[in-house]
Amino acid sequence: MLKSFLPLSAVILFALTPALSSASKSQETTPEAAPAAASGQAATATNPVKPTAESQAKAKNLYQIDCAMCHGDNGNGKTDVAKGMGLTIPDFTDAKTLDGKLDGDLFNTIRNGKDKMPPEAAGRANDATVWNLIIYMRNMSKPQASATTK
Repeated sequence: MLKSFLPLSAVILFALTPALSSASKSQETTPEAAPAAASGQAATATNPVKPTAESQAKAKNLYQIDCAMCHGDNGNGKTDVAKGMGLTIPDFTDAKTLDGKLDGDLFNTIRNGKDKMPPEAAGRANDATVWNLIIYMRNMSKPQASATTK
C-alpha cells in the first residue's frame, strides 16, 4: 500500500507546489541572475553563473525540495518513487552520466521537463538558480572531502 502511495503523493506535491510557491513569493532577482535564455539558445549555452557558497546552498535546497524525491538525496536515482513509477533515472554520482551533456541541454530539460519529469517553472526558480542547480548536480559525482579525526 505504501509503495502505491508514494507516486501519488509525488504527483500531488508537484501539482500543488508551484501554485503555493507563486502565491507566497514573487520570482527573486539577484545580482548573479543570468539573462533568460531564449528558446533554442540555451541548448548550446555554457553556464553563465559563477557559483558561490550562497548560490550552491540555494541550489542544494531546490534539489532537496524538487529533485531528490525521484533522483535521490545523493543523486543516484535509486528511490522508491522511481521504482514505483517504473523509471530508470540517471545516476548523477557517476561522472560518465553527465559527460558530454551540455549545460544548456540540462537547463532546457530542467526548465521544460522531460517524459515524466515535470518542468521547473520560472516562478519557482529563476534562471540563475537553475544554472547553479546544474553545477550542484555535476558536483555530485566528485568525491566530497570527509572530516577525519586524529
